[in-house]
Parts: sequence; C-alpha cells; structure tokens
Amino acid sequence: MTNSLTGELTPSESIFEGLRDAGIDFIVSVPCANLKELIPMVDEAPDIIHLPVTREEEGVGICAGAYMGGKKPAMLMQNSGLGNSINALASLNILYKIPLLMIISHRGVEGEPIVAQVPMGELTTKLLDTMEIPYFLPQKGVDPADLIVRAWNEAYEKRKPVAVLLPIPFWRKQ
Repeated sequence: MTNSLTGELTPSESIFEGLRDAGIDFIVSVPCANLKELIPMVDEAPDIIHLPVTREEEGVGICAGAYMGGKKPAMLMQNSGLGNSINALASLNILYKIPLLMIISHRGVEGEPIVAQVPMGELTTKLLDTMEIPYFLPQKGVDPADLIVRAWNEAYEKRKPVAVLLPIPFWRKQ
C-alpha cells in the first residue's frame, strides 16, 4: 500500500485513484497477477459495481450493456485477453461507438519471466494500432491517475475503446 516513508501511492493505488477521478462506476475484471492488488480495491469500493468475468469478450459485452444503462465502464485485464476480445471490440464497441476504458497489464515486455507471454507482448501495440484503438503508456513525470482520466476522456469523446498499457516495470515500483 502507500509507502510509509515517502507517502507515495503504490501503482495499484494510483490506478485506483485515476478510476475514481474519471468517475468510473462499473468495472469488469479478469484475473492477472499484476492486478492482484488493484482488483480487491475495486471490489471493496462501495461506489463501483465490480463484476469478475471468465473471458474478456464476455467483459466487453457486459461493459457495453452497462454503458447503455448509464454507467462509465472499465475493464481490467492482461494483454493476452486483447486477443480474446478483438471480435467483440470490433463488432460491438467500434461499430456502435461505445466507449470503454481498458486497463491492460502488458505482459511479455521488458522483465517478463515467462517466455510464453512474449509473442503477445510484442503484438499488443500492433493489434491496437490495427484496430485504431488509442493507447496510453506510463511516462516519467506523468501521474498514473491523470493518465487514467485522460484515457477515459478520450474514450468518451471519441466513442471508442481506449487502452492504458501497464508493463511489468510499472508494477514493480510497488
């Protein structure tokens, strides 16, 4: 949790703060080791409806319905789930202009200990570019909470999915 020596928020706390600042009130999640501290924060928040799902494409559909019902949806997932959700994103969110904030644990990049994660790690940004889904990456000097708010604002303004990619080095700051 918060570093008691510096008072700085952990990466998970920063992301959670950004979700709250953006007004996100409906979140679906698929389990991921890098999201293990963030998911319980979301689950315990009384002002956020949290629905764990088993497949990412299921989450895309549920989030679309939540948006149509007046919610501000987000999905927490690993980048391997992007591959699972491409058809749902294209034939639902992109086609019908439904915004969705995707917080994606970007596995398979620098520091990845599991070789099977590398192929999808290398393809993630290419897939997002191909689908014309904007994405944000953490940068030095940029508060992760602000990044989340900017990403949701872009998703809402452009009426499309927007991703925030959080690579392994981001999570290791904890």
